[in-house]
Amino acid sequence: MLKVSPIHRQYEVLPSLNDPSIPAMAPMPAGETADTQRIVERFGDGILAAGVHNGQQIVYVQPDQLLNLAKFLKEDAELAYEALIDVSAVDCSKLPQPLNGRRFQTVYQLRSYARKQHITVICPLENDEEPQVDSLTSVYQGANWPEREVLDLMGITFVNHPDPRRILMPAHWPNHPLRKDMPLGGEEVPFSFTWGDPEFETLGKQVLPAESVPPEVPPGMSRENMIINMGPHHPSTHGVLRLAVELDGETVINVDADLGYLHSGFEKTGENKRYKDFVYYTDRMDYLSSMNNNLGYVLAVEKMLGLEIPERAQVIRVIMSELQRISSHLFWLSTHALDVCGTGMSLLMYATRERERILDLFEMVCGARLTLSYIRVGGVWKDLPPAFLGNLRHLLEILPAAFDDYEAMLTDAPIWRERLEGIGHLSREDVINMGLTGPMLRGSGVDWDMRRDVPYCGYENYEFDVPVRTAGDCYARYEVRMAEMRQSVRILNQAIARLPEGPYKTEDRKVSLPPRAELDVSMEALIHHFKLVTEGFHVPAGLGYHGIEASKGELGFFIYSDGSGVPYRLHVHGPSFNNLFAIAKMCKHHMLADIVTNIGSIDIVLGEVDR
Repeated sequence: MLKVSPIHRQYEVLPSLNDPSIPAMAPMPAGETADTQRIVERFGDGILAAGVHNGQQIVYVQPDQLLNLAKFLKEDAELAYEALIDVSAVDCSKLPQPLNGRRFQTVYQLRSYARKQHITVICPLENDEEPQVDSLTSVYQGANWPEREVLDLMGITFVNHPDPRRILMPAHWPNHPLRKDMPLGGEEVPFSFTWGDPEFETLGKQVLPAESVPPEVPPGMSRENMIINMGPHHPSTHGVLRLAVELDGETVINVDADLGYLHSGFEKTGENKRYKDFVYYTDRMDYLSSMNNNLGYVLAVEKMLGLEIPERAQVIRVIMSELQRISSHLFWLSTHALDVCGTGMSLLMYATRERERILDLFEMVCGARLTLSYIRVGGVWKDLPPAFLGNLRHLLEILPAAFDDYEAMLTDAPIWRERLEGIGHLSREDVINMGLTGPMLRGSGVDWDMRRDVPYCGYENYEFDVPVRTAGDCYARYEVRMAEMRQSVRILNQAIARLPEGPYKTEDRKVSLPPRAELDVSMEALIHHFKLVTEGFHVPAGLGYHGIEASKGELGFFIYSDGSGVPYRLHVHGPSFNNLFAIAKMCKHHMLADIVTNIGSIDIVLGEVDR
């Protein structure tokens, strides 16, 4: 059994500044909407609370009614919440007076694409020692992997789940890392001025036995067929991904994804860092979309703060987000072509050339090229340098011709079309039921883009088209991403034209550091600076989810605040994780070589899968 020292939650740097009201429970939702009213009318006492909190619909449901509620939300014509976007959980053991005294809550994010509505369902579980709840996989197929993640990291059992295995941690791991009684690491690292201190006796020792445990045959596979490992070393798995592949000759019978080789514990880390300090960690998840990661996180925090962002900062964020989208798609295009097509090396060099110019622009604004940390809570780190817009205009002039060149090399190339057309087919019903997002969704005929349908950062003021294809194969997803890059250029030209003068970050001194000049003349500014540096800012007690349209799909953050300067619960909905769930269905009955095509078509980064 893993032995750890007691966990101590330090809310502030200076104990004298502790707020006696911390920690605090999130307040119950208030008021009602047409949707919550309909739910309460249908389920009565099965609903513990329903209403609106932080601008979003929230329903608390009894565990014995969760499955019925999910069916009702999906099948009722007036609600039509056809997609389950995310599943997470909260361990309330360090909060005062949990709801009905229950330690664990499971949290579900559901969406109606047709009605452009979002609802959060929260289910407080009854048994603190062996928490369990009905699985929603019979209603939403996309609940499969997120429920396995909650089982793995929180220890909550989902009754009637079709594949109740751990998904990120090793099968023999002795605990559930995201529970509040588990420390940040396997053992807490003590601080002492004396290396002879007894506290250091275990420092650096192996926390768990180091012996290797042989993998078992995944469920549903037969030793009558050949079972091989693809990865985790294979370059075309786009990271440390292991696929167990069952083959009948060259035909794929089944695929099982083995994750967790890169697990970095971002969520646990985020629950031990101040809100303002976690921005730098988001870069390391999808490291090809750092700006989008920054943006998704800060928007979730700003939503809970009720913070207004200056117009100039909003436009700068749009510029960075769209540049990052193009940069990510260029990297996807070059590596995808290298994996499956004979023109790969040439296209790799050409696409990298344009991507390097985008990275030059990033370096111009923040001094970094990959892990950027430029977008911050309240705005952006610094204003655009004088030379930035001129260089951006020149880039936008050459990009359309570059896209033409790429398409001339690929679109009608016989090998490219042979490798992509009809491969990895997913129907419209498949992608919605699986909870897929981004180009995976739009490549199968679902006309949905969060920038247009639930706009943020002023995207409602830009004119752009949402590329949609109906074929649902790898070639359709290629066409969607190529068209998206052209639309990003269109948005960028509009952003340059509408970029106003003004501040590049909020002037709320409780959130954003005062300018250096103010510190010499204002005692209040000095106090704000001192408190922000030592404590960070406090987020009011509450909970909320916010998603953005990142390059790979919907990137969302669920935050539960206890009123302190540190998130009580921080959950990341990474599009790569949810989209990779489709790999088994995409590969069945295709050839072994088509697995490479399908992985490239999903466009994954394992830093976001194993976050």
